[in-house]
Amino acid sequence: MPLPVLHYFAYGSNMNADRVTERCLRYDQVSSARLDGFALRFNKRSRKSPVSGRANIVQKDGSTVFGVLYRLEHPNEIVKMDRFEHAPIDYRRLIVEVEADGQAVASWTYFANQRVVDDSLVPQQSYVNHLLAGKEHLPKEYVDELESIVCTDT
Repeated sequence: MPLPVLHYFAYGSNMNADRVTERCLRYDQVSSARLDGFALRFNKRSRKSPVSGRANIVQKDGSTVFGVLYRLEHPNEIVKMDRFEHAPIDYRRLIVEVEADGQAVASWTYFANQRVVDDSLVPQQSYVNHLLAGKEHLPKEYVDELESIVCTDT
């Protein structure tokens, strides 16, 4: 019998721990993690502003997505996030293997469903600021990339 998944890998606005706490996700540890073979995109159509993009990850050899790894207090905690991610309608929740402290860690994360993906979208600065709230867990070069993202005000 496989062990329950006790981690959530956040690469988008949920890198903001305050936001995750407001969403009542119970966790007892926060750390840095990386997901190799994927790239960050802002191609998920926002529900609040359909012309702006939200974070998504796509497979891409040679790329890495950095994020915040939350160790959940209970395996069922992740279900609370489904409501905020509009899963399974907008995002689907899948298990990925991230690297944290040199160890492989099975973690939940979210992938945008194709019907809400539009590669012409640009994120709002207010949204990118949520990602930057997790910068203490990210490499400086990755933070620099996030800070250089061209954003929209709409």
